Amino acid sequence: MEDRKQMWVQRTIELLKKQRGFHLITDEVLVSVPELERIKVGLFHLFIQHTSASLAINENADPDVRRDMESYFSRAVPENEPYYQHILEGEDDMPAHLKAVILGESITIPVFGGRLQIGTWQGIYLCEHRNSAESRKIIVTLNGEDYE
Repeated sequence: MEDRKQMWVQRTIELLKKQRGFHLITDEVLVSVPELERIKVGLFHLFIQHTSASLAINENADPDVRRDMESYFSRAVPENEPYYQHILEGEDDMPAHLKAVILGESITIPVFGGRLQIGTWQGIYLCEHRNSAESRKIIVTLNGEDYE
């Protein structure tokens, strides 16, 4: 039986402040984890440490998709609803929490041959739901069988 070496990498990356909207962050994330190229087969997990932003995978080519996503979610979860009670941090705060729950705080992507196994037209999104957010922290965890 072959002795397989498992590799674990975990680090926190901090993304610079971004405006409200859906932002393609695939390259920013990949630069932070050069060990990815050493994984034969494994998993790449991202977790955002915030309650008013989220992560998603979607279209990476046409920026209209990201603009349309923001338009849709702004209409689906509007600001200034009279039934919101959590309003001390601004009119966009409660809607941001709702959008984060709908979209989710984490994604997991399979790894094979040192590469993420996302589709040709897929990319990783930071979904920023606040009008004036600060930088965002994402914990990246990579686990898999090492080539070495």
